[in-house]
Amino acid sequence: MYAVIKTGGKQYRVVSGEKLKIEQIPAEVGAEITLDQVLMVGEGDAVKIGTPVLAGATVKVTVLSQGRHDKVRIFKMRRRKHSQKHQGHRQNYTEIRIDAIADGAPALSA
Repeated sequence: MYAVIKTGGKQYRVVSGEKLKIEQIPAEVGAEITLDQVLMVGEGDAVKIGTPVLAGATVKVTVLSQGRHDKVRIFKMRRRKHSQKHQGHRQNYTEIRIDAIADGAPALSA
């Protein structure tokens, strides 16, 4: 089973057991959180698509670490003007592990 989730202004296709670096979210390392912005859930040929999100669908994740990506160097120069600008940026991230995907459908009772 896989899902498409939305977090930090980006969309990710996730599978149970996968590790992923997303935009930083305020959570402690080791905390279990639930992401409810699930756009799509699929298993084989059966696909459920939300408008825009699936009601009741959730993805349970565990926070593995908080960190910062490698530095991105920005260099701007105006030719023949003796004007240069150096800048650097390091984006914060949260590394998560996907534990479970729930599609929100009621379980069938026998």
